[in-house]
Amino acid sequence: MARSWSIPLWRGLLLAAVLLLSACATPVVRQQLARTDLPRQVELTDTPFFPQEEYQCGPAALATVLTASGKTVAPDELISQVYVPARQGSLQIEMLAAARRHGRVATVLPPRLDALLDEVRAGHPVLVMQNLGLSWWPSWHYAVVVGYNLERDEMVLRSGTFRRQLMSLTAFENTWARSEHWAVAVLPPGTLPVSADEAGTTAALVAFDRLATRADARSGYATAIKRWPNNPTLAIGLGNTAYAMHDLPAARHALEQALVAQPDNAAAHNNLAVVLADLGELEQARSHAERALALGGPWQETARATLQEIEKKAAKPGVR
Repeated sequence: MARSWSIPLWRGLLLAAVLLLSACATPVVRQQLARTDLPRQVELTDTPFFPQEEYQCGPAALATVLTASGKTVAPDELISQVYVPARQGSLQIEMLAAARRHGRVATVLPPRLDALLDEVRAGHPVLVMQNLGLSWWPSWHYAVVVGYNLERDEMVLRSGTFRRQLMSLTAFENTWARSEHWAVAVLPPGTLPVSADEAGTTAALVAFDRLATRADARSGYATAIKRWPNNPTLAIGLGNTAYAMHDLPAARHALEQALVAQPDNAAAHNNLAVVLADLGELEQARSHAERALALGGPWQETARATLQEIEKKAAKPGVR
């Protein structure tokens, strides 16, 4: 009886060749095998599994991490959002956008094996891209890392038709390196990846903000700014979402925090002027709008319009 393959046979043969060429541990892998700060074995056994259909590793892998995060989604629901028929696959940018459309923050992790292992230790399955072929004959593939065993030199993945694919850390590192170590944590907005850096988290939240509800975006900013309190972009995002939810005191506090971190931030001055004007504190509002205008740059016209609105309010009878 003919066997049904979820991926072409040639791809499996290429992977076998890659595994044969990956027998010797690299320095990066040896360093991880010697770590004493990690549990020797972690496996997120509750992570769901969606066997992929041919060329559908993107929807299957994304459904895995979304469902693991508490957002139940079937691969079929994602095909139209991420699958590109002409490429017989899914683009990374579409994978990130689809996660955000489903109310999850998709954060690209630092491109390091230690960061990936730290994330799994924290209980977060990680979406990765691999090249299961060769550099000159690529076979791109999405999988989800759900565990590792340092004693056995193994990585555990949800991959293709395998619920529990075992791969040596060296083989994994080699196939993952060809994607420039692309790895993504897909989590609810109030949960931060443990390994994410400040720049990556900020970029992820700004992108999430464009598609998220105000409450979800605010939750993401509020969580991140606790870790990086001097980040003006996070503070402005928190202030803007608080303002959109009509929480003027919280918006004021966040925007003032942004200016403590970056006193010459024109966006923060302008937005704080808007908040203060709504609070009836027109003199302070005028001062911040004038400062935003004086700083020039792309916010100059917006600041001029803000200042005009403040003057209109001040001109009303009984308003100072």
